[in-house]
Amino acid sequence: MAGDHLKLENQICFSIYAAAREMTKMYKPLLEKLNVTYPQYLVLLVLWEMDSVTVNEMGRKLYLDSGTLTPMLKRMESAGLLYRHRSSEDERRVIISLTDKGKAAQEDASSIPHQLVDQLGMDEEELIQFKASLVKTLNRVHEKNQEL
Repeated sequence: MAGDHLKLENQICFSIYAAAREMTKMYKPLLEKLNVTYPQYLVLLVLWEMDSVTVNEMGRKLYLDSGTLTPMLKRMESAGLLYRHRSSEDERRVIISLTDKGKAAQEDASSIPHQLVDQLGMDEEELIQFKASLVKTLNRVHEKNQEL
């Protein structure tokens, strides 16, 4: 049929979008004990790895602009998970760091990746190939978007 390429089920963008939404739903009950949303969990993952980063660095790592990131960081600061301060070298740069509460949350979160993998029911090789394919796609799309 001539219009098959316009069917929803044939759209790769829809499959990616729907899979991301469904994956986020799977995380929701796992993140309840941390009392954070999935995007906030991603912020914590970055900070557990690096502890102090600028808002710009955080945005690059998470593919988020500062207009989206800043309100979320303010909520997380109000919750006592992180604090924001201006760089002493450059007042324009805002640095994000973990509080003791944010650092302590890492232990509570340590089982989350394993729980999620168990729920997915995929073997290790399947997960590795799937992630590699997603990362390759993400890099290609991001590169094309940078050209625009």
